[in-house]
Amino acid sequence: MTAMSVEKKVNGTPVAAPEPRFDPRALAEAEAIRTRTAAEADALRIEAQGKAEAEKILATEKAEKERIANERAAMRLEKEQADHQAYLAKKNAETAKSNTEKEKNDKAAAEKEAAEAKRDAEQQRSEHWWKWGARGIYAVGLIIAAPVQFMHFWDRARPFLIAAPALLEGLALVLAFGAAWAVAHRRDVAPYRVGIMLGAAIAAGINMYGGLSDPRIGFNAGLIGAIASLGGPIVLMAYEHGIAQKADGIPSWRERRAAEKKAEAEEAARANAAKAKAETEAKAAAEKAAREQAAAEEQQRRDADRQQGHPEVWAVADALRSARGSQYVTEQIWAEAWTRVTGCKTVGITLDIEAQSRAAQARMQTVTDAPIIGEFSLIESHRPPTAKRDPNAPDGRRGNGGTPPIRRAGDSAPNHPVARKQAAVERTTEKKD
Repeated sequence: MTAMSVEKKVNGTPVAAPEPRFDPRALAEAEAIRTRTAAEADALRIEAQGKAEAEKILATEKAEKERIANERAAMRLEKEQADHQAYLAKKNAETAKSNTEKEKNDKAAAEKEAAEAKRDAEQQRSEHWWKWGARGIYAVGLIIAAPVQFMHFWDRARPFLIAAPALLEGLALVLAFGAAWAVAHRRDVAPYRVGIMLGAAIAAGINMYGGLSDPRIGFNAGLIGAIASLGGPIVLMAYEHGIAQKADGIPSWRERRAAEKKAEAEEAARANAAKAKAETEAKAAAEKAAREQAAAEEQQRRDADRQQGHPEVWAVADALRSARGSQYVTEQIWAEAWTRVTGCKTVGITLDIEAQSRAAQARMQTVTDAPIIGEFSLIESHRPPTAKRDPNAPDGRRGNGGTPPIRRAGDSAPNHPVARKQAAVERTTEKKD
């Protein structure tokens, strides 16, 4: 650093100004200003770099968040699509199942209708043949029996007796028509049937008598005539009896047998269910009795143990039980009695146990808060001791004109808060010693 000379006048005589002296303080201040300016510039540069890096990190994080959001949206969309596809598949499966069941039911209904139609047709066919077969048998019997009776009743002196066969055979036929009328009009058909059998029996008896007494007729003709007189009305009456049962809804022997078997099966099922229910109830009752017995034994053991181990508390608990009408000392009664006798709300804790516990807790707290001195201290591990300076070594500051070296922030790592607290505790302990 140089300075311009300044002329001065002494008594009118110009005198040269003395040369300026070396000022280390000014140099130090200037150096400090330059250092501070550089530090500020570095700080501004570091701050700008930090902001740029932070903006870059923020942009990266924002891009990452957007990517994650897009991925989640895509996953959500895929999930919704998968759920929709699963819903459609489920709906299609349900529709297919419904259609299959409908087709199955329709097929079963069609088969049932076909079976019913076939059965109705078979019934009509069988009824038709049964009806005309019965009438045919009656007509054949009439054809056989009528000539026998004509031969038996023919008399030239009494020609009116020729109408007797028509009376005898017509009696059963007319009564058969009356039985059919009774069935159609839901009337009692029994009198008609009795009349049919009486008329047929009379006609059969006359035919048999004619065959035995008249050689012109003979035994064979009389016997077959008697059978014909009985067979036709019997077959026709059997037909009318079936029609009457069908009209009245009376079940047949086969239907009655099936109903009896079904009733027997239902009765057996009810008996088995009742037996199983009785066995289940008996088992449940036995298990309940066993649980009650075990609970009673456990209660007795608990009462005996409490009465022996804590007689004072037991006396109060038994008094509370008796006053409240309880069957035995419950856990609630025992806890209340324990609180009233010992003062502790926790069952099993006494004053001595509470005092010992609190003393142990106090000792633990004292040991936890005590300072650590020795090899386990954190100070030396944080800042290891430096070597002592040789007293004969030259002072490094003298080579710089006595100016101490400049220290900047961050030259050394700061002490950890735990180390500072530990050092303060140790200094306090050393002062007390």
